[in-house]
Amino acid sequence: MNNSTGKPMNRVDGRLKVTGGALYAAEFPLENMAHAVILKSTIARGRITNIDTSAAAKSPGVLAIITHLNAPKIDGYTNSNTSGEQAVEAGGNPFTKPIPVLQDAKVDFYGQHIGVVVAETLEQARYASELVKVTYAQDSPSLILEKHLDRAYKPEKLLIPLEPDSGRGDVDRGMKDAEVKIDVTYSTPVEHHNPMEPSATIAIWQGDRLTLYDASQNVNGVQTTVANTLRIPPENIQVISRFIGGGFGCKFPAKAHNILAAIAAQQVKRPVKLVLTRQQMFDSVGCRPHSLQRIRLGAKRDGKLTTVAQEITMQTDISKEFVEHIGAATNMMYNAPNTLVTHRAVPLNIITPTIMRAPGETPGMYALESAMDELAYQLGIDPIELRIINDPPQDPEKNLPWSSRSLVQCLREGAKRFGWEKRNPKPRSMKDGRYLIGYGVASATYPANRQPASARTRILQNGSVLVQIAATDIGTGTYTILTQTVAEALGVSPDKVQVEIGDTQLPPSPGSGGSWGAASYGSAVHECCLAARDKVVALVREDTRSALKGLSSSDLEARAGGIFSKGDSSEGETYQEILTRNNLKEVVAEVESKPDGAMNKYSMHSFGAQFAQVRVDPDLGEVRVSHFLGVFGAGRILNPKTASSQMIGGIVWGIGQALHEETHIDDRYGHFVNHNLADYHVPVNADIPNIEVVFVEEKDPYVNPLGVKGVGEIGIVGAGAAVANAIYHATGKRIRDLPITPDKLF
Repeated sequence: MNNSTGKPMNRVDGRLKVTGGALYAAEFPLENMAHAVILKSTIARGRITNIDTSAAAKSPGVLAIITHLNAPKIDGYTNSNTSGEQAVEAGGNPFTKPIPVLQDAKVDFYGQHIGVVVAETLEQARYASELVKVTYAQDSPSLILEKHLDRAYKPEKLLIPLEPDSGRGDVDRGMKDAEVKIDVTYSTPVEHHNPMEPSATIAIWQGDRLTLYDASQNVNGVQTTVANTLRIPPENIQVISRFIGGGFGCKFPAKAHNILAAIAAQQVKRPVKLVLTRQQMFDSVGCRPHSLQRIRLGAKRDGKLTTVAQEITMQTDISKEFVEHIGAATNMMYNAPNTLVTHRAVPLNIITPTIMRAPGETPGMYALESAMDELAYQLGIDPIELRIINDPPQDPEKNLPWSSRSLVQCLREGAKRFGWEKRNPKPRSMKDGRYLIGYGVASATYPANRQPASARTRILQNGSVLVQIAATDIGTGTYTILTQTVAEALGVSPDKVQVEIGDTQLPPSPGSGGSWGAASYGSAVHECCLAARDKVVALVREDTRSALKGLSSSDLEARAGGIFSKGDSSEGETYQEILTRNNLKEVVAEVESKPDGAMNKYSMHSFGAQFAQVRVDPDLGEVRVSHFLGVFGAGRILNPKTASSQMIGGIVWGIGQALHEETHIDDRYGHFVNHNLADYHVPVNADIPNIEVVFVEEKDPYVNPLGVKGVGEIGIVGAGAAVANAIYHATGKRIRDLPITPDKLF
């Protein structure tokens, strides 16, 4: 057997990317391409009373101007209490609901799509868009969460299947019984994804068939949404997304620009390219919602928790509900007999929030892990020991055993590697010259998700292998880990493997999100490779010309590019020899891989421990992260190189969450003020120290056939809290409102 997985391997798509051979959505060269530019509202609430397109229509190169006045109408759409992007159907998958854009004159947020201009060139389309004159009947918008808390309501459902209110025991009794308690409120701001590649779509119609080249994390989801919106059969739509320049969630659901590109291409009867500008990304593809989180913790003097309560209030769209599961981890994280998690939403005239890296856990664990740090100081117990004291032997929420849980191991291994023993527990006690030094720790967790996925394996006569699946690679290394999975299952060299992904004409799979990619895609590819191998084994066992004839399947294995006897390393045949002798061009197997019943018998999560050291200038309030370590238990690691890269990326974002990222809204007009990469602060190289990532060995036989848990999300979880806790240790000042900027430290 070729043990390709578990070893560091360079990205198989790396050369294509560095040489420009990898085509991204906006780069496909199509003949006779037209260009589209979106028109956006300049008010946050009201109605369009007039759109004057006369000057724009006369502008050179203009092919079409589409607004609610001439856009095709969507069957079943109603403008009652809905915005121009409100879904027409209730229930179902929230990521495949129709997006009936340009259906009426109503405006619900600043930057809402109100039209599209199509022209021969991008410059002509952009110029003409500036000539369109729009007048409004303006209403007073609701923009600031804290000003409208009286409108908070209990949502019907959250982003994931979790009740808005959940818990166990009696929180009030638990707080009464506590000997030490805290009751504090944390806040996280609006944040934006800002992938390097902006969202883009090229649409082309060929008769009644539509092809979309799209920057999408979820090609099958986009296909379904566009089909539901335009009322055409899904099989008439092909979505292609072979390479993606980052997504982080904003490219998972279909968006209005997908629909606009399709409508524009249909109207001008030419391929149309629509690329969002950096500024348009801020009010086109969603954001992480602003949240307020009241945390109550109660404990006995020995550190054992009596109570954990997290009461969350966050923003949502005034007409299209999106409520994130911010408290998803709280009930199961620690062993408290009394817990409460509540979610409340406040409708605002701001673009609908959307999923953003580790949605729910990122803001929720920031608050919980910061509060655990506060409790540790009040108890006089080491923050690591407090977490270990309250580590539950099984999932206290579901009353199920863990499939595996390595949190204590991660905390102890991290403490040893980080040099935690050097920490003086007294705040503001450690210095290096004039700089204040602080150590912080936080736990991390994320569910070990898996979705149904299909894949096809083709063993070709020349001995190479082609695997096809509609998965996507958002830069995480999907091409590479699938190559390794195939190589191991079929015993071939990785250079004999070709992986085709990112196309709805391939076997369907879930989108890339929720840390389920490796578990879902990998399981499907693994299973279909085994099915193809079994077909080849059947060939040789029944072939009188084969040296392996008559051997049982258990006596044979795939290695060295073919099928060989386990008992005799020299006895065997290559795939090329087997297929050639049987006059076969290929052996094909296709499977649909589904989660089994283990998910109902075990609680499945990844866990980790984040450690941060900071240096704080006591005069300027400047914070520098000088050392960071993340230790994780994430099941089997298919490729330590790409997995470590994912963790480092998440940690960098966690540092940004703590110190930099915040989207500011103008409370007069409703637009995002810092809607560019000059003003929206993200960490740069000078802000980031050397980051060390460690994976503890963790074997989990229950999560999926490969034993993997996914690493795309957990790296960011808890990282911001570790930095915030280190800042408190350095300065003695507890800042509960992110980001922690210098002005807040004075």
